[in-house]
Amino acid sequence: MFGCGDFLGCKKVLPLTETPMGILLFEDDHVDQLSPIAMSRPAYSIQCGGYRLVDLIADWNAPARGIVRPHLIDIQRHDFPELADSDLPSDQPLLLLNARIPPGVATIAKLQQWRDQHQNTTAAIYSDDQLAAAILPAGAVASIPNSVEDITDLLSCEMIRSLPIDETNQTLFEYPHDVVRHHQEICRENFEHRIEHGEFREVADGVFLAEGATLGEYVVTDTQEGPIVLDKGATVGPYCYLSGPAYLGRNARVIEHAAIKDNVSLGHTTKIGGEVEASIIEAYTNKQHHGFLGHSYLGSWINLGAGTCNSDLKNTYGEVKMDYAGQRVATGMQFVGAIIGDYSKTAVNTSIFTGKTIGVCSMVYGYVTTNVSGFCNYARLFGQETVLPPEVMIATQARMFARRNVPQRPCDKQLITNMFALTTPEDHIRDEPLTW
Repeated sequence: MFGCGDFLGCKKVLPLTETPMGILLFEDDHVDQLSPIAMSRPAYSIQCGGYRLVDLIADWNAPARGIVRPHLIDIQRHDFPELADSDLPSDQPLLLLNARIPPGVATIAKLQQWRDQHQNTTAAIYSDDQLAAAILPAGAVASIPNSVEDITDLLSCEMIRSLPIDETNQTLFEYPHDVVRHHQEICRENFEHRIEHGEFREVADGVFLAEGATLGEYVVTDTQEGPIVLDKGATVGPYCYLSGPAYLGRNARVIEHAAIKDNVSLGHTTKIGGEVEASIIEAYTNKQHHGFLGHSYLGSWINLGAGTCNSDLKNTYGEVKMDYAGQRVATGMQFVGAIIGDYSKTAVNTSIFTGKTIGVCSMVYGYVTTNVSGFCNYARLFGQETVLPPEVMIATQARMFARRNVPQRPCDKQLITNMFALTTPEDHIRDEPLTW
């Protein structure tokens, strides 16, 4: 079995079941479209609505195995050992779950019910033409897949294609902006679910605190649109404004005079100041100083310099379109901010234009008017854009980890080297004019 771990400190989130059906939680060949969010983490561990997919299936009481891309195998082995080493029963049906399924509690409850209804039959659920979930009979697979290549072969085989298709159309994360969109849709329900299954005390109307969580003096709260939830050890300084739904993870710190509002989820051990709206911030990230962050996703170990702001609305008030690997994608959203990968930093007074992505391990200065590749020193306003060597980021990682008393493991250093090899930043640094 595998548990929730300590990423978000969740309790049991779904009722137990007696079904011993094994779960294969797989990344498919579409997962790279989620870069930079999924560059450094398995897709099943993307935070959205205050949960990860791995959190919500943890209490299904079934053995599970994760299939991830090659550069994440060691990370999975260290951070999710149960998923790396679990043996799936060969004499029981096998449930395939796409790691890109958004972690909404209602979605996962429906999938669990669907699984229980098909214990003795086969079935499949698709998102358009992409497999979201499938149930295979016992013994149908000669050997459990161990790689993304094995999964790709399995998904294209006749056995999968001939499964009865359920009419349910399960949504999957396709692009990074989908994480922000789903986050806004599921926040309230997910946070209410966390309250119901956790240990919280209600200190004001709709404001829930776990053990060790504190609110400073003169904090104003608004819970008309959803609850405000502080997990263990989370703190809010004086003179802050909190508007729900909002979730502050374990040991998250909101400093004085901050505004946290309207669908915000903070990962554990974050330090946040300024104005944050409708955004996801993963663990160990700092946005300590004043500045606006809206409708955005920040990975882990990011630091935003003082005065850093992003735009989440076009001057025309029109639909935001994103550039992904040279492809222009309509988001269907009027508000989209910044998507920033793990370990990236911004200098003081950095301004990020609407709907821009910043890759992993980049240093950003001035105005960000285009997407930024990973491992890039980006100062196009000053005519400079250069490659950032992985050795520099490994040394930076060691210093960051030491500040938080987190040991730097060989797999952490190797991940940076692997991501650099995958990023090929020389191909992405462009001598094009600034776009305004």
